[in-house]
Amino acid sequence: MYAIIDIETTGGQPSQDRITEIAIFIHDGEKIVDQYNTLINPERPIPFFITQLTGITDAMVRDAPKFHEVAKEIVQFTDGKIFVAHNVRFDYSFIKKEFSDLGFNYQRKTLCTVRLSRSLIPGLPSYSLGKLCKSIDIELKMRHRAIGDAEATAILFDKLLKINKQEISVTAESTSQEKVIKNAVKTSLLPPAISREQVDALPDAAGVYYFYDSDGEIIYVGKSINIRKRIIQHFNIDYKSKKSIEFKNRIADITYELTGSELVALLFESDEIKRLKPQYNRQQRRSVFSSGIYLDVDEKGYKRLSFDKVSTERSPIIALPNHFKSKAFLFHKVAKYNLCQKLSGLYKSNGACFDYQVHQCKGACIGKELPDEYNARVDAAIESFSFEYDNFVIIGKGRQANEKTVVVIENNRYLGFGYIDETFSANNLQDFKDAIKFYKDNKDVQQIIRGYLRSSHKDKVIIF
Repeated sequence: MYAIIDIETTGGQPSQDRITEIAIFIHDGEKIVDQYNTLINPERPIPFFITQLTGITDAMVRDAPKFHEVAKEIVQFTDGKIFVAHNVRFDYSFIKKEFSDLGFNYQRKTLCTVRLSRSLIPGLPSYSLGKLCKSIDIELKMRHRAIGDAEATAILFDKLLKINKQEISVTAESTSQEKVIKNAVKTSLLPPAISREQVDALPDAAGVYYFYDSDGEIIYVGKSINIRKRIIQHFNIDYKSKKSIEFKNRIADITYELTGSELVALLFESDEIKRLKPQYNRQQRRSVFSSGIYLDVDEKGYKRLSFDKVSTERSPIIALPNHFKSKAFLFHKVAKYNLCQKLSGLYKSNGACFDYQVHQCKGACIGKELPDEYNARVDAAIESFSFEYDNFVIIGKGRQANEKTVVVIENNRYLGFGYIDETFSANNLQDFKDAIKFYKDNKDVQQIIRGYLRSSHKDKVIIF
């Protein structure tokens, strides 16, 4: 049995919008046997553009039941049935969220008629409900109303079942029908253009993966210690916004690069996001790190932290996106480690800094605090955002049994990563440097490496 469902809502965000109408058609595998529909009071105003689209006004839903008043009927109508919808993730996510707000975990097997249509009627220019119905001569009445769209989806589903029956022999009909539906249910949460075979062929190994749209553009880059498992998790989650649903539906292809090491996957993903700037990656997209934190020692022996633009003449302790970020970063370290604003270039004065006047600075700016005492706190501040050792390599798992990964840090800066085999022999840091591909150092990769080293990893660390 199938419950073919369509809803109308106040917007595209399941996390914040509400249902205004629901329609359910029950199909027994042969024909439509029952139906249910009702307007629902969303308990909030309906935006004007939604009213223009659906025709549902605030006045129409004012006296309609609230969701909790029809929840029991929805449960009963869909109990023991497969939840069918055109772009099923949208409708299912909204209904799950409404039930979740009531403290009820609503769970149903799902089937997407977009995916089923692509499988049984390949080659159409569009699989949107309106254009699909026009292509196969289904009259779509009351477009963008739940009752009209649900009825059209029910007729479409009935046609799809009949198309499937025509393609199989009579003797195998029952088994094949069941197999096709079972496969459709199993793949209903995948993006419409992604097949189960594509997902099953993904490796259970560490690496970086890429999502492409139908134009071949990379729209997302991710990483995982198990690519196939992570991508399945991507597709199985409940999407909370219209944008996230659109993202999933745009995925038309998947490729990947194996890295062997989890650390290398993290570092390579960061570099790829900066290089490609995919539309749906928000973290780590910044690729320009024009400012940095530097360390100098003045003529009196005081260590001075400062921020300045990044140049080829000297390397910063840490690179940051711009001067604003560097200044804020330095202010934070000065406050946390009780450093001097004047010695850090954050306060201009011929005498004591402002913090000394309010008893926040211990007087390094006027020679009252000895350099050794002050420098110890500068070292502690630097240690908080630098590596424990200046020069070291991290040897990790490779992409195959006889291979290892190597990540090189020199003078507290990340240089890059590469691959070595079991016969590789090194006497010094330069030997490892010769084995890697060089990548850019920045705050993001330094945080990745520091975090990884603090984890319970099993990689080998060699210090020089």
